[in-house]
This record gives sequence, C-alpha cells and structure tokens, in this order.
Amino acid sequence: SKREIKMRKLDSTKVRPLKTEQLLHIEDHDFALRPGFGGSPIPVGIDVQVESIDSISEVDMDFTMTLYLRHYWKDERLSFRSNKNKSMTFDGRLIKKIWVPDVFFVHSKRSFIHDTTVENIMLRVYPDGNVLFSLRITVSAMCFMDFSRFPLDTQNCSLELESYAYNEDDLMLYWKHGNKSLSTDEHISLSQFFIEEFSASSGLAFYSSTGWYNRLFINFALRRHIFFFVLQSYFPAMLMVMLSWVSFWIDRRAVPARVSLGITTVLTMSTIMTGVSASMPQVSYIKAVDVYLWISFLFVFLSVIEYAAVNYLTTIEERKQLKKRGKASGMYSMDTVQAMAFDGCYHDADEDMDLSPFPEPCEENETRASQTNISNADTPRLKRKRSLKGNVGRIILQNNHVIDTYSRIIFPSVYIVFNFFYWGLYI
Repeated sequence: SKREIKMRKLDSTKVRPLKTEQLLHIEDHDFALRPGFGGSPIPVGIDVQVESIDSISEVDMDFTMTLYLRHYWKDERLSFRSNKNKSMTFDGRLIKKIWVPDVFFVHSKRSFIHDTTVENIMLRVYPDGNVLFSLRITVSAMCFMDFSRFPLDTQNCSLELESYAYNEDDLMLYWKHGNKSLSTDEHISLSQFFIEEFSASSGLAFYSSTGWYNRLFINFALRRHIFFFVLQSYFPAMLMVMLSWVSFWIDRRAVPARVSLGITTVLTMSTIMTGVSASMPQVSYIKAVDVYLWISFLFVFLSVIEYAAVNYLTTIEERKQLKKRGKASGMYSMDTVQAMAFDGCYHDADEDMDLSPFPEPCEENETRASQTNISNADTPRLKRKRSLKGNVGRIILQNNHVIDTYSRIIFPSVYIVFNFFYWGLYI
C-alpha cells in the first residue's frame, strides 16, 4: 500500500545499496558460501609477479619478498548486463561484501598488504562473472637452509600458497598460465646472492584433521657471492699462515722474535674465526669455512710447536757438546754460536773463550779492555764489525736446525695441496 511505501522511505535505519551493488545483485545472494556450493570444486587460477627480494637472513633462516598476487575465478552471482561488454573495477571496499579465495602463505612469519596511500587491492569483475582479484603483499617466510658448504653454498627456497579453509573437494588452486604464471622484475638483485632460477610448481598437502589441500610453490635458487668472503676470511687466513712460516727463516736463537710472531699469528687467526662465527647461526654441523679456518689455524699452531721442538732439541744438543768439551777445572771452551747463546755478544770464530758458570757481561769486558789499552781500543771493535758483516750468512746457516730446513719445504707444500683439494671439492 502507499502507507507502507511511505514508511519505508522514512525509515532511516536501512541503508540503500550502492548503485554498483544493485548492478551486481549483491543483496540477492549469500556470499558467505563459495560459488557452486555443494557441487564440484571451484577452480582458482593464480599468477604472481615478484617485485623484489628484500632480504635474506642466514641467522633467522628466512627471506622477505614483495610480490603481486592475482587470483582468477568465476562467480556467476556477480554477472551483470553490459551493452559494451566492459568490465568494472573496484577497490578494497567491495572485498568484504563478496566471496574471495582464502589463500595464505605456508611457513610465513609475517606479512602485510601495502596500504599507502590506500590499500593496494584491486577487484575487476567481467559481465560473465569472471573475477580478477589482485593484491600487493610483502611476506617473510622460512627458508630451510643448509650451511654445510657455506660460503660456497647454493640455497633453494620456496614460497608456498594454499587455501586455509577449503580443501581439494571445495577449491582447486592451479597456476593460471602454467610455468609462465610466475614472472620477475629484471632488476632484482641481492648483495650476497646471485638469483639463479625462478620456477613454479604445484602439489598436495595432507592434514590429518581436514584432508588434502592444493598447494602452489614459488621456487628460487640463490648462489652466494664468494668474493666478499675471500676478502674477509680466506685471504687474511692465507696471509696469517704464510706469515707464520717467516719464523723458519729467523735465527733459532732469536727467541723473542719467533715466539712473538707465533703468538701474534695464533691470536689473529682466533679473531678471524670468531668474526665469521658471530655472523652465522649456531648450527650443529661443520661448515666449509670452518674446515678451512681450523686447518689454517692448525698450520699456525704447528709453526709455534715447531719452534718449541727446535729450541728443546737445540738445548739438549748444546748440553751434550758442553759435556764433551768440559775441562778438569770445570771451564768450558765454546765456539762463536754457543758464545752468542750465553752472553748475547758476537765473538770471532777463531777465538776460544773461557766462560765461567756465571759469566761477566760483555759490556764489562769491553770496559776492562779499554782501560788496559786505550790507544788500540777501536781496532778490535772495527775488526769485529767487519767480521760480523761478512759472516752473518754463515752464522745463520751454521745456527740453523734441521727441523727448520725441512719445515721450509713441508709446510708450504702441504698447505698448497690442502688448498688444491679444498677448492676442488667445494667449487
């Protein structure tokens, strides 16, 4: 009646539907149910455009990716008449009033839809009921990494998409255009990795409580840049090992020089190893870089042990020589090298020195000699300097131990062989 129509017009609690909602007949259908409810599963096509890979974290074992996610399906409840057969495009405000697929990211840690300046959501409806639903999303997901070959490793990661509520009896996810459904930006690059490959695949996932679900995979392979780690880890380790070999050419009597060099290289190698471990997850297996650094550390450590053996054997040898040259008075006659070991002063090779168990310093001897004959004081000193300059090489060779001689050949040879096998195995 006219009275009822008038009361409806005056009722302010009811909101008249928008023109677009009237065109799509949204109020005439229950969009809480999927299209074709009770029948065959609704096919939902997916295609993805990867905009960027923002970060890869070895410590957290995850990656962050920004992508455009597009869904394609047909809902005849949204069909409308159009003389020009043109589609209608809407923003995110209509999404809450119709049915959309409930796709989520498996193993994701956090994700969000971009909302600047408004939510990055697009809905396009065609006259026959076909729907395109597009989102711009940033997602952080787990990547199960294997660091046994780090930093010479290649990591295979994947982003997995699946319906949360609808199993394969209600919804069928598939790649819209097959392998061409996954596209990437040409300018994608990472600081530590080469992106070797992007591929799309599909499969099924089973849950004991709810059944089988269609699952889509975005697979990509990452190969690590090795040059950074060569500069930061491998090259310094090589230099420390080579520096430890310098002690093999230093006089075995130069105890402070050889010990200081050995301790310095050991501490430096420890610092390099600590720095590498601090930037890596605490895994229970051995990494490739650990193998290299620990063996390099072993070479440095053995160079210190080598000098300890040289010094010990030299001491035993000198004691035997002193016993053989012992006199009845308890005095000992020593050659040039042995005299340097005791008083720290150089003596001519043709001089026989008698040294008591508690020798006087060489400075006191020179003072006493200068007081005896002042006019000839400079002559012996000049002769000693000339003799020292001419016989330095001979003194070093005479004072060289056989262990040092073999170490100069064995240490570099073994280290070269180790590097050959290491880089051949991991590269």
